[in-house]
Amino acid sequence: MRRGILAAVGSRVEDIVRLKCARKPIALRPEIAQLRRRLKGTTITAVERLGKRVVVRNDRQDALIFEPRMTGLVLVTDPPTKEHLRLRLDLTGGPLESIWYWDRRGLGNVRLLSAEELAEELGSDRLGPDALALSAEELRERMKNSRREIKVALLDQRAVAGVGNLYASEILHLAKVHPQARCHRLRPEQWAEIHRQMRNVLLLAIRYEGSTLSDGTYRNALNKAGGYQNHHRVYDRAGDTCPSCLAGVVERIVQAQRATFFCRSCQMRVIKAIKVKRSKP
Repeated sequence: MRRGILAAVGSRVEDIVRLKCARKPIALRPEIAQLRRRLKGTTITAVERLGKRVVVRNDRQDALIFEPRMTGLVLVTDPPTKEHLRLRLDLTGGPLESIWYWDRRGLGNVRLLSAEELAEELGSDRLGPDALALSAEELRERMKNSRREIKVALLDQRAVAGVGNLYASEILHLAKVHPQARCHRLRPEQWAEIHRQMRNVLLLAIRYEGSTLSDGTYRNALNKAGGYQNHHRVYDRAGDTCPSCLAGVVERIVQAQRATFFCRSCQMRVIKAIKVKRSKP
């Protein structure tokens, strides 16, 4: 999403419009009138990513945050449907005429934050380091004492920012770590492999512009399907033969109300050895 609207850097904001939508309204802060007053006439100086959010910075030191959640899209062309359009940012002085925010279910939000508000709400004490920025040792240090299941821990954005549910399943499969393994029981070499596969999976997903699943909701900024779904090894493949070992079958379980996919043959669960006390003869 960030790369899709990167060409907006240097453009001037002419207007911002909240579009009529009969669906559940998205959270918008501040209200559109104040949003317009603060944004009109500003110049976009940077487009960044903060975890799973797109950050559009301007020359007044404000940051417009697009947080798409499950069903939101940031677009620069015709949307998948007209009735789910929520917001339009009109631009001049650059190659993009507009940036659109589209959200089928209205789960996402758009916020304009000052530098102080950004630090308070999305600073290092509220959001963990980016998944592509921290080292293997930093990842282990942040999670090694947790008694949570590793799949659940990876989704905690305060621990590490940027890993989504789909990608957590893929990361753990390639790392050959069972998703229900407890963090405090993982060995250093397992943490190193989780970190290595986290980078591999996320960088490949970025290269292929994300995953468009069977519902077709996710699209890139040009309203085109992503391509990483063609590289999924376990996600949404329950019942299929595991492509890694060709012996196990991909299974589906639920963790923290989210679907998890894994291969029991590849990702063996670590079982603590139990010492049996022998009675004297």
